[in-house]
Amino acid sequence: MLEELRKRYPDAETFTFGDSRALCDDLLALVRSGAKTATCSALRDFTEGGEALPKPGRRDIALDWDKRPALVIETVSVEILRYCDVPESFALAEGENDNLVGWRDGHRRYFERNGGFDPEMQLVCERFRLIEDLAQEGGEAP
Repeated sequence: MLEELRKRYPDAETFTFGDSRALCDDLLALVRSGAKTATCSALRDFTEGGEALPKPGRRDIALDWDKRPALVIETVSVEILRYCDVPESFALAEGENDNLVGWRDGHRRYFERNGGFDPEMQLVCERFRLIEDLAQEGGEAP
């Protein structure tokens, strides 16, 4: 299935939401429900040999924890912001918390586990839309 998706979306990056099976499953469910329309990552993950920065119009393939294609998303916008400057509107679009304080707490802990945290660290803040839910297609690409 991934090979077929790569043919359909040749510029797509593949990625996994979160840093554990439980978090990945939760975040995929939030995207599927429409509650999650944004995500962020540390800029250092892109500049230190990581994946390409997202760009508007690009379609990417979100994998489940077992590296199977789960969703196809399209980037709507990308902004580089310091963690301390992320607005509540973006935090709420991530769909994981119902306020900025909860978002900050959860993301601080995430970044502490994944390379370190600094309140002034730069984040790649991406808004996206769901293009395909591959689970709803019975695991088969159309």
